[in-house]
Amino acid sequence: MDDAIALRLPQLQRSVNAYFSEFRQARRLQTSLLSRVEKKVLLWLAARTPAAVNSDHLTALGLLGMLGAGLCYLAAHGHSYLLLGACLGLAINWLGDSLDGTLARFRNRQRPRYGFYVDHVVDALCVLFLFGGLGLSGLMSWPIAIGLLVAYLMLMVETSLATYTMGTFQISFFSFSPTELRILLAIGNLAVLIRGPHSNLLHHRWLLFDVGGAIGMAGMLLIFLTAALKNGAQLYREENLADL
Repeated sequence: MDDAIALRLPQLQRSVNAYFSEFRQARRLQTSLLSRVEKKVLLWLAARTPAAVNSDHLTALGLLGMLGAGLCYLAAHGHSYLLLGACLGLAINWLGDSLDGTLARFRNRQRPRYGFYVDHVVDALCVLFLFGGLGLSGLMSWPIAIGLLVAYLMLMVETSLATYTMGTFQISFFSFSPTELRILLAIGNLAVLIRGPHSNLLHHRWLLFDVGGAIGMAGMLLIFLTAALKNGAQLYREENLADL
């Protein structure tokens, strides 16, 4: 048995090498409102990034930025000026999260599988920090914060599955990407800082972040259902058993 395994080892090694050599990076689909401007800014920044800074450093920076934003939300209930710190954390998160991949492509130092995996793990931690901080802050109710976290993770799972099965990485939906969502959240921070955390709507007094969060949750669930049905139907057509 040991001899048989030893004889098959070279064949297994060739199979593994062939798998890694044939790996193809998914096609990125980015059609958000600010995508053209954002791309130019990121390329400008990539060309001026010090050589000692690499993509992993930027990924870590993005994670720390969102951790800082979550902590600022956590403490903002008693110190509303910390909402400005949350805006800064969102900006730092954008810089690290958006520039890491651009820098790797600019320097031709891409690691597609590693980068995709690490980015999505970090994204999961970032949304946990963000919605956890909002839920604990009192600026957003816990059901809305948990609903947003679940909806975001469901959309992330669908996007990852579509990337693997269809070879396309959908970054934006309906002209919105994480960049636009960060901007909307920062605008919400400024609105709460100026006008307070509550808003009158339909003769009721609501938390402003609850209103925005409910809209965001409904939008993400709609995108999830639309993408799941569309991609599932396409895969069914492409792998129709009647054609076999």
